[in-house]
Amino acid sequence: MEKKMPENSFDLVVIGGGPGGYVAAIRAAQLGMRTALIEREHLGGICLNWGCIPTKALLRSADIYRTMKHAEAYGLSAPGASFDLAKIVARSRGVSKQLQQGVAHLLKKNKVTVIEGHARLLGKGTVQVEGKAAVTAPHIILATGARARVLPGFEPEGKLIWTYKEALVPDTMPQSLLVIGSGAIGIEFASFFNALGAKVTVVEVMDRVLPVEDAEISAIARKSFEKQGMTIHTGAQIKGIEKSASNAKVTVEVAGKTHEIVVDRVITAVGIVGNVENIGLENTKAVVERTHVVVNQWCETGEPGLYAIGDIAGAPWLAHKASHEGVIVVEKIAGLKDVHPLNMGMIPGCTYCHPQVASVGLTEAKAKEKGYQVKVGRFPFVANGKAIALGETEGMIKTVFDAKTGELLGAHMVGTEVTEMIQGYTIAKTLETTEADLMHTVFPHPTLSEMMHESVLDAYGRAVHF
Repeated sequence: MEKKMPENSFDLVVIGGGPGGYVAAIRAAQLGMRTALIEREHLGGICLNWGCIPTKALLRSADIYRTMKHAEAYGLSAPGASFDLAKIVARSRGVSKQLQQGVAHLLKKNKVTVIEGHARLLGKGTVQVEGKAAVTAPHIILATGARARVLPGFEPEGKLIWTYKEALVPDTMPQSLLVIGSGAIGIEFASFFNALGAKVTVVEVMDRVLPVEDAEISAIARKSFEKQGMTIHTGAQIKGIEKSASNAKVTVEVAGKTHEIVVDRVITAVGIVGNVENIGLENTKAVVERTHVVVNQWCETGEPGLYAIGDIAGAPWLAHKASHEGVIVVEKIAGLKDVHPLNMGMIPGCTYCHPQVASVGLTEAKAKEKGYQVKVGRFPFVANGKAIALGETEGMIKTVFDAKTGELLGAHMVGTEVTEMIQGYTIAKTLETTEADLMHTVFPHPTLSEMMHESVLDAYGRAVHF
């Protein structure tokens, strides 16, 4: 007769119900593990509730509004186009709620035990949930995520200074806005509020916007942002802030010159810090460095049986990275044979500003730094029939190849719908595709994806349509 497990004993306990945690829990359940998921706030985590999903809903509204204002270019008429901020926000929150309910359904369907409350590690294999009995498991996955980094003097108070959370549910439309940081989060909010008519200024400490992207792509994006009316300061240092009842005066130094920028609201988007506090890490051998738990290639911490995935385990801070890590950990625990460590160079990045930006692999500069001789291909949106038909001719596809082997080293895009197209190159890299394979692939016409083909051809002097 099979021995029954005690009620509070599990094969696996997952702490955190975001895209890393809930995916890991579901995969574990699929593999026959008795699994518990502990979540203190919202299933779906920051991504679903306060990040990836609700921002995309806001940006969709902004895109439609932007198109409405240019309806005449399409032979249409939309006089007096306007927006209702409260309804835009309500739609965004509704989208998040729908998906959160979907996650709850999936966990229930897969018989994952969901425990609500704050979890703390008590030591090897034991987790205390506040106000509830402790649970035990030989394997524990930390997926507690991260939160916005706070600049000293720019602590968010919900009125004048916002993080992404306040920016997602604005109670009023600011006439002017300063965004500190031009990474994905900062530039997406800049794009949203700019589209709705706010005077937006972006301040970036690095020498260009979207600094992790290829330099050429960043330059094209910046030109487009400025054409849309944004003011952008790069190589900028924040020197101070003075707050009044209704606005904030921020002092910024750029190239030795001081600027005083007065705005209704300030959004800080200067990175994240891992949620490593108050979860009992001091009761384990896990090591924390720069607010992130140190892990090896299998997401194992210094404590046997304790794993960390997603934002708490470090960059890149992407939902799809967290999900993939969760699956890898669970399948390794289960003893599956075909399990591989996550190759960070294969993770695509997407930014949903206007125009969109997407990339995978090495930039041209990074490839050269690593000693590669490269062949680089480019193809502009303005030369693509589908882009012209859509009225979206701004952008470029760029591909970087190893000149010796034909290996696709990286792909970088700016333009409409590139966040959907990048997966083609991601699959190509996973399959170790060469330039010859891509050249021999038939791309459908008329599509934006044809530019992916032409960019490859261009790297080898064979572009047909440009």
